[in-house]
Amino acid sequence: MKRSKSRQPVKINSGSMADIAFLLLIFFLVTTTIITHQGLSNKLPPEITDEQPIHDRNLFKILINSQNKILVEGKDFESYEKLQKQVKEFVLNSGVDPNLSVSPQKAIVSLKVDRGTKYDTFIQVLDAIQGTYYEIYGERIGITAAEFRKLNSSDAADRTRYLEAREGIPMNISIAEPSKI
Repeated sequence: MKRSKSRQPVKINSGSMADIAFLLLIFFLVTTTIITHQGLSNKLPPEITDEQPIHDRNLFKILINSQNKILVEGKDFESYEKLQKQVKEFVLNSGVDPNLSVSPQKAIVSLKVDRGTKYDTFIQVLDAIQGTYYEIYGERIGITAAEFRKLNSSDAADRTRYLEAREGIPMNISIAEPSKI
């Protein structure tokens, strides 16, 4: 028997491999969800057209240093419950106590941190302040703070209750620019 002349290696057509890889790449790019961090949703205050000085009486100061020590109105922080009680008294004073705010419209809660402050501490204090406002709003319409947060702004009845609760008491929280360590 005669052997056949040298066999030619079998060639695979790879011309369409690039097309297939490109299609797979597009498929995975389109079907993959990219997780993005949402961050904090804060609404910026309206621009002030006429500069009116803010009196110290209308400013409730909270400071957090780089070691996460909290000062509330120049005194050491005790608890979040006491902080919420103090903020509530300050906002709802309406001029009764001469050391607290003149009115809820003029009451401003100022939160200032250092650059070394941990985000966790900042968020906890900010949550306590906002929670106090939600508690005030809820009490005005006879519901809890958690129920107030669940009001649906697209529902007309809920929207009316929401506006009624917030009327005359804006959430004035000033987050000051961090100071250097």
